Amino acid sequence: MINKEQIANELLKIKAVFLRPDEPFTWASGIKSPIYCDNRLIISHPTTREIIEIALSELIEKKFSKVAAVVGTSTAGIPHAAYVSTILNLPMAYVRGKSKDHGRQNNIEGDLQEGMKVVVIEDLLSTGKSCLECVEILRAQNIEVLGVVSIFTYHMKLCDQNFQKAKCVKHSIMDLDTLLEIAYKSETITAGERKQILCFRDDPTNDKWMNSKI
Repeated sequence: MINKEQIANELLKIKAVFLRPDEPFTWASGIKSPIYCDNRLIISHPTTREIIEIALSELIEKKFSKVAAVVGTSTAGIPHAAYVSTILNLPMAYVRGKSKDHGRQNNIEGDLQEGMKVVVIEDLLSTGKSCLECVEILRAQNIEVLGVVSIFTYHMKLCDQNFQKAKCVKHSIMDLDTLLEIAYKSETITAGERKQILCFRDDPTNDKWMNSKI
């Protein structure tokens, strides 16, 4: 059984998660962030990748025992869905970022049948908006989405609200609070830096977190 400390240490080791309150990153939205998560790095590190895929598989088996297929989000969720489908011996599909403009004009790639029970695999949940768009595409094709599993979640309030509104459940193998606790214990960050990052999480559009270190 993979535990959260293993996962956190692996993500920090390969620098899939950067914690940098003193040199914030700028997101595409313009938001200044003390944290940057790049789970795409996982596929380049076999040991880390194995730990992540086993953890995702264990979570799906525990929370969604009736799953009949796994579906990756485009593009970051696709490789993880492929690995997990192999571990669980399940069919795999993925949802396109946008429909093809030729051929069958598919927005779902793979052999999914109406009524099939699926779990969506996402690499990162911030607001949850893009992931829930995939959920709605699947539901529109009468495919039953049991829920979403992700590698990492910021645990933002807006994400929780969006999933509640969509009536969709979600689970992650790693969350910001747990990762910060482990990073603090390993002296990767200070208590003040942990406070800053949590302040950002609670109100990401407000730059007050930059002055909340003490």
